[in-house]
Amino acid sequence: MRFLLFFRFLLTKSVPKPSLKRGVGGILIAIALSLPAIAQQPPAADIRDAWKPVYKQLPNLPLENKYVSRESGKVNPDSTLVNRLIEYHVYVKGRAPNYRLDWKLTLADYLGANELIQDTTYPGAKTLHQNPLEGDRAAINRLNRQQRDALVQTLVNVFTPETSTSPTTEPPTNNQQPPTNNQQPTTFSQPKPGDADLLK
Repeated sequence: MRFLLFFRFLLTKSVPKPSLKRGVGGILIAIALSLPAIAQQPPAADIRDAWKPVYKQLPNLPLENKYVSRESGKVNPDSTLVNRLIEYHVYVKGRAPNYRLDWKLTLADYLGANELIQDTTYPGAKTLHQNPLEGDRAAINRLNRQQRDALVQTLVNVFTPETSTSPTTEPPTNNQQPPTNNQQPTTFSQPKPGDADLLK
């Protein structure tokens, strides 16, 4: 539908014609640049509630939800460490939520080993009475390496859709016979001059 509207716009409005003279390639580039990059970000509903399954799978993870909302004047229990971590990762840094490396970069930000986190753009800085950045950094620093790895893997699992395994795929069984002692491993010799003539 957007494609048709854009084409109608090109045909009816007085648009500079050099863009049309570039041919189909120029038109396709113009169309691609006019469309928002929707596929690069997961749906907002997934982001809003993604922290809940993380805490279900990692119940010992600190909540850090003691901060008071400026709007209501009450503690906002939904503003958790993981909620802010996800918002920082996806919205502030624009990193993909389904890749381990991206999450490791985000944790490195919190540990002070990667990029500097700006306190003015940190999630909750404008909506909570106290900026939660320092408390969140301290909470991430208290996690040991195994806990951080578990957090990264859980976040990736939450944002990665489950793929169904095909019923024909079966795990290998132990009914296979072990190799006998007289079987030699297959070795390949290096090619010698004239070996290509053997293919004729």
